[in-house]
Amino acid sequence: MISSRFSVAIHILSLIDMNEGKVTSDYIAGSVNTNAVVIRRIMSLLGKAGIIESHPGVTGMKLVRPLSDITFLDVYQAIELPENSGLFSIHQNPNPNCPVGRNIQAALEVPLLEAQRQLEQTLAETTVEQVVRSIQLKA
Repeated sequence: MISSRFSVAIHILSLIDMNEGKVTSDYIAGSVNTNAVVIRRIMSLLGKAGIIESHPGVTGMKLVRPLSDITFLDVYQAIELPENSGLFSIHQNPNPNCPVGRNIQAALEVPLLEAQRQLEQTLAETTVEQVVRSIQLKA
């Protein structure tokens, strides 16, 4: 399952862009309606992925590249993949003495990998810029 950290990361990137980087983690936390510590953790992951950067002593964050070049897949990989090896998790120790238990992992592997591939393709085709433009049209 993709956690809410993914949508929070998109929220963070949207705020950084729409406020030209002049936002603090406290400001973002107020918009997201969560604790600033949660925001800083997500921003750290975005920073490690080379999506945003900040400088000590300077208020705010900066996008490393234009929003049009930041896809949902970039964000997904930055936020979700450090903890998860994939979208789906298959139980590791089914009973080998049961015909279902003996074969379930192999039976699930291909369709679940294909589902993940299709999701990642869709995520790669969607940019954070599209979200910001949608927000701006409704604001």
